[in-house]
Amino acid sequence: MAFASTPGVDTREDAWPELPLEVWRDSYATLHRYTQILGKVKLALTPLENHFWNVTFRVAARGLTTGLIPYGHGAFEVDFDFLAHELLFRTSRGDTRVLGLESRPVADFYRDVMATLRSLGVEVRIWETPVEIPDDTTPFGEDRHHATYQPEYVHRWWRALLQSSVVLEEFRARFTGKCSPVHFFWGSFDLAVTRFSGRPAPERPGADVVTRESYCEEVCSAGFWPGTPETKGAAFYCYASPEPKGFSTASVRPSVAAYPPALKEYLLAYDDVRRAEDPKAFLLDFLQSTYDACADLGAWERERLERPLYVPRLPSVGRADEPATLPEQPAD
Repeated sequence: MAFASTPGVDTREDAWPELPLEVWRDSYATLHRYTQILGKVKLALTPLENHFWNVTFRVAARGLTTGLIPYGHGAFEVDFDFLAHELLFRTSRGDTRVLGLESRPVADFYRDVMATLRSLGVEVRIWETPVEIPDDTTPFGEDRHHATYQPEYVHRWWRALLQSSVVLEEFRARFTGKCSPVHFFWGSFDLAVTRFSGRPAPERPGADVVTRESYCEEVCSAGFWPGTPETKGAAFYCYASPEPKGFSTASVRPSVAAYPPALKEYLLAYDDVRRAEDPKAFLLDFLQSTYDACADLGAWERERLERPLYVPRLPSVGRADEPATLPEQPAD
C-alpha cells in the first residue's frame, strides 16, 4: 500500500486518501459491476422493504457487507474485504468460501460467484443486465472488457467510503424523524442517508416503479459518490425531492459547495473535504446547511422531526432510571 501507518492507528492520510478518478476509473467500472452481481442476488432473495432498502449494502470494518440474506431454513452473507481483497461467503451452517478480488473479466467473476453460491446450496437466478450504467449494458456473463482491479485504489475508495459513513452516521443521529440507514446503493454506487418530512410527495408522471417507490414521500438525501469527469471526481452531494422553491440558490456552507443545474443537487468536492483543516466539521457543515435549506424552504415540521432524545443516565452520573436529554448539537 502507498500509505504507511502505525499498526492499529489510522492516520489522516489513511482516512482521507487521494482518489483521482482518472487513475482508478477502470477499476471503478469493474467493481461497480462486481457489486451489482451480489446486489442482485440480495434483491432476488430478500423481502421487499420500503424505498428498496432491502437491497443495499452496509459499510463494514474491512469493506462492504450484504448483511444477512435468508435462504431455506437459514441465511448467508457475502463480504467484500478490501484489506485482504477477497470476497467472503459465510452461511449459518458454518460453511465458508473465499474468492480473490483481482483483475479479471466481469464474466469470469459472475461465473465464479454463481458457482460458489451453488456449492453452498444456494440456487438463485438474477437479471444479468447492469442497471444505472447507461453507457454499457453488456450482460455480466458476456462482459470481458471490464477486467481491471487495482487493489491500492479500491482500498483508497473504501477508506473514503468508511470515513464518509462515520460522518454520515453522526449527521443521521441529529434527526429523529423517519430516516434511512446509512447504506450503499450498488445501482448508483453511492453511499446515502435520506431524511423524510413525513408528507407524501406529488406523483411523478411516467416514473418507473423503482422511482415511484423511492420518492413517494418528501425527502432530503445526502451522500458520497465517486463522481464523473464532469464533477472532476468524487464528491459529497445533497438534493431535495421535490425541490422546494429557492433551494438551488440557498445560502449553504462551505462557500466552495456548488449547485450544478444539470444535476439538480449541491456538490462538495471530496478533495475540498480531505484538504480541510477539520474534514469532519467541514463535511458536517455542508450536510447540515443543505438540509436546513431543504427543511426551511419546504416548511418541514422540524420541531417534530428533530425532537431531543431521552436516554437513561449512567449510574455514575445519576439514577439509572432518570431520563436525560443528550448534549445539544453544535451551533450552526
